Amino acid sequence: MSVEATTERVLRLLALLQRRPSWTAAELAAELGVTDRCVRRDVERLRAVGYPVHATAGVGGGYQLGAGTRLPPLLLDDEEAIATAVSLRLATGGTIAGAGEAALRVLAKLDQVMPPRLRAEVRAVHGATETLVGAGVEIDAELLVTLARACRDAVRVRFRYAGRRGAEAERTAEPVRMVATNRRWYLMAWDVDRDDWRTFRLDRMHEVVATTWRFRPRQHPDPVAYVQRSVTAAPYRYLARVRLHATAEEVRDLVPPQIGRVEEDRDGWCVLVAGGDDPDGLAVHVARLGFEAEILEPPELRAAAARLAERVAAMATRGG
Repeated sequence: MSVEATTERVLRLLALLQRRPSWTAAELAAELGVTDRCVRRDVERLRAVGYPVHATAGVGGGYQLGAGTRLPPLLLDDEEAIATAVSLRLATGGTIAGAGEAALRVLAKLDQVMPPRLRAEVRAVHGATETLVGAGVEIDAELLVTLARACRDAVRVRFRYAGRRGAEAERTAEPVRMVATNRRWYLMAWDVDRDDWRTFRLDRMHEVVATTWRFRPRQHPDPVAYVQRSVTAAPYRYLARVRLHATAEEVRDLVPPQIGRVEEDRDGWCVLVAGGDDPDGLAVHVARLGFEAEILEPPELRAAAARLAERVAAMATRGG
């Protein structure tokens, strides 16, 4: 067999090992159309050039590509290459500090080696797409890595946290999960000092340190649902509940998850739950949705809706 054919087969083997965590020798041999002995030789070739391929003997054993001292080249199929390129383009306008520049560098490397047919498909997607990015808050990438490792390793973190009025206090927490919206990042964690679950905004966290104190993971609420409830209701003076004559999907298309929570109801109705400090502003936002509405609570929102109706009626008749 020629050197070119052997090299191509070894590269195919590397791609298979990158595709999933573990393979048996028989599975690899079937995929490559060779014998088990040939697979063992090709594994040794990968090891010789620095790829840490681990082998486990016995029933259920097999080969697994491990982590080495340097990042090996990734072999991507056509769909993976297109998805990666499109994702990198979107990341250039993200909310992680420094990630946009890094994404551009990786995108340039990928574009340089991408076959012309795939490059044309990626550019067609880019040319037909515009990204509407809101005024998000930039988060330091090192902070994200620190918190992600703490969540993974179940270790406590200490940090200084700025409250809504600007006052800072030292906090100790047991992190569970980070939740990202289109504008902000949040951490759901067990607040050790307050002995309860809490949501922390990452842009208000300073001097974050992962300790060596490991904790036993607790039973916890669903992180996404908990953070959504926290950011849409808890910080505000008023909590509005409004029945809307629309499906939950129709309302969710108009109301971002960090603004309000939409609950299923009956007979073609749903319930919007949203918080606010100004009932007049809440009334305007509900009216702008354009659906028939029934205010369930609070009474201040009903009074605000009445004032809004009077002002709109006056605008319609004045000068006529």
